This record gives sequence, structure tokens and C-alpha cells, in this order.
Amino acid sequence: MTETTAAPVEAPQRQPLGRGEGTRYSRIVLKASGEALMGRRSYGVDPDMCVFIARQIREVTDDGIQVAIVVGGGNIFRGLAASASGMDRATADYIGMLATVMNALALQDALEKEGVPTRVMSAIAMNEVAEPYIRRRAVRHLEKGRVIILAAGTGNPYFTTDTAAALRAVEIGAQVLLKATKVDGVYDNDPMTHPDAKRHERLDYAQMLSDRLQVIDATAVTMCMENDMPIVVFDLNQPGHIRAAAMGEPIGTLIDGGETGNERE
Repeated sequence: MTETTAAPVEAPQRQPLGRGEGTRYSRIVLKASGEALMGRRSYGVDPDMCVFIARQIREVTDDGIQVAIVVGGGNIFRGLAASASGMDRATADYIGMLATVMNALALQDALEKEGVPTRVMSAIAMNEVAEPYIRRRAVRHLEKGRVIILAAGTGNPYFTTDTAAALRAVEIGAQVLLKATKVDGVYDNDPMTHPDAKRHERLDYAQMLSDRLQVIDATAVTMCMENDMPIVVFDLNQPGHIRAAAMGEPIGTLIDGGETGNERE
């Protein structure tokens, strides 16, 4: 039997939504670092942490929100660190991309055990374990209620997975980029070493770049600024925070093109 050709699909037009107004985002990109998957381990993937993340994502998909995830690989291999030790930078980055695929497969397994249909899509071809990343196919998966995990960064060396997350968010028509970290937002100083550090509730892109706040890669911030893509930086380790961020609740730090300051509109 021949399969009929699917009609072309286009990403929906983004309609930026306010926070704390009873609104929610309909399509999100979640950037999860490799370190997030370590849990309490010092290396590799913690299955319990994968389950913790998977259950939070299931809550989001149960609300009808479409979810794409971009994973890092720092829990297994850091290309920049290897490059600093003498390895060729491009080679080191490619190894780091492969590490993200390993993390994507681990997270896919946890999601599917929670009953969430999931597809891993890789920017580097490896057909035996992942689909190739094709924008229209990615959008179609989302429209069918599947979570997509986008692995191997952009497929190119010298670009971080933060930049890959910003790129994919723009490509697939997401309404927000959720940057999951170990802290509850962006601070004016490192809260680990400066107890008096103050958390920003809202920042604009220009201040993120001018102050060189290191929570997210500057290239990613620039791409989001040029495409009016809001970023929410929040603490992944708190239960329910992924859903809260996806629902537009005022958690973490919102980075967008609006007014800066510590009061949300």
C-alpha cells in the first residue's frame, strides 16, 4: 500500500503571551543542560533525574502544550574544556554533540516509560538511533502531540547548545525558550559565592549582553533578541517548575525586549 503524501506544514505564527495573566504558551522549547541529567552524580546520567524531568514534562503535555527539548552533553563530555587541554576544537565539539545524543536517548526512554510519545531528532545523521532533524517533520511531530528531543546541537562545531536551542525555537515557531538551570533565575552576582546577590525578575536582551551575565550564551541571546523570542531562566530542580514556566507563571527571570526591572507587568 502506498502512503499518501502529507500536506505541507508550517510553524504557527508566534503570539507572545504575558505572564501571570491566565495565559500560557502553546509551544515551548526547553533547554536542559547535560549537568541537569547528572542529578546527584558526578558524571553520566542519573536515571532518577530523567524520571523526575519526564514526569514534569508529562504534566505539560497533559495540558496540551507542545514540547521540544534541546539537551546538552556536559555531563559526559565538554568540547570547550577538551579544546583548552589541546584537542582540536572542531573534533572536541563533535564528540560533545555525540554526548548530547546519548542524553537524548536516556531522556526519551524515561519519557516513554511515563507514556509520553517521544522522538529523538539529531542534527548529525545517525539513522539507526535517531531521526534526522527536518524542520517540517519536527513541527508535524509536535502537532501530533509528540515530544521531540533535539540532539547534536546545530550539527556544527563552535556553537553551544544554548545557541542550538535558540535556533530551534525560532525555526519551529515556539513562543518561549525555557532555560533550565540549577538556580532560580539570573542574579547580579554568583549567588553561590555572593550571599547578597540579587535576583532579577525581568531583564531585557541588551542588559543581558552589556552586563555579560553568563547564564546563557551571548549568541543565543542575540538570536532571541533579533527574533523577539522571550527566554525564561528557572530552577529545574523544583517540582512543577517546568509546567509553571510553560503556563506563563512568574517564576525565575524573564528576558525579553520589554522594560527592565524587578517588577513584572
